[in-house]
Amino acid sequence: QVQLVESGGGSVQAGGSLRLSCAAPGYSYSRYCMGWFRQAPGKEREAVAAILTGRTYYADSVKGRFTISQDNAKNMLYLQMNSLKPEDTAMYYCAAELSYPSPSCLVLGYKYWGQGTQVTVSS
Repeated sequence: QVQLVESGGGSVQAGGSLRLSCAAPGYSYSRYCMGWFRQAPGKEREAVAAILTGRTYYADSVKGRFTISQDNAKNMLYLQMNSLKPEDTAMYYCAAELSYPSPSCLVLGYKYWGQGTQVTVSS
């Protein structure tokens, strides 16, 4: 069973930055989609960013502000979030390996999910 553990969430003022990390000990995900997702209270979970063999994908709402990256040697996934807005407030989850073939990694059908880390942006 793959375990994903997120960290790095917190509270920040609008315009600030946070860096989320996702650890996947013992799991080599370099060949699979990895992604970041978020869910705000009362809203559906949505894709934020994803990466596959170095190619990155972003939701329109975060393009130019968020950057996804991975360190294959350390089995780590990151999300650098800059110019944060109050609407970015949500629980953020990392996910690994799609359950089905897909032309895009920005879908919800992942096999493995972390427990989430809260990001709160105040105005």
